[in-house]
Amino acid sequence: MLILFGTRRQATVVALVSFVCRFCSKDVPQRVLRVVNRFTLFFVPLFPVSTRFANECSNCGGTTDISREQADSAIAWAQANR
Repeated sequence: MLILFGTRRQATVVALVSFVCRFCSKDVPQRVLRVVNRFTLFFVPLFPVSTRFANECSNCGGTTDISREQADSAIAWAQANR
């Protein structure tokens, strides 16, 4: 019997904020991403294994890991400044 299992990463954009990128030094929109690793069985994602947040520059693609509190703050700021 053959059992196929593994993990799959899924990234979703949760907010767009604008500030100076630390990599390219440009004031451009930054994407706040929620990255979820899910356990898969026969290529079907079943449950989340880990969740992390990241900040990605829309100009250069530079990515920085951020904490949940920083992501929540960015989401609140993006909703207040629509």
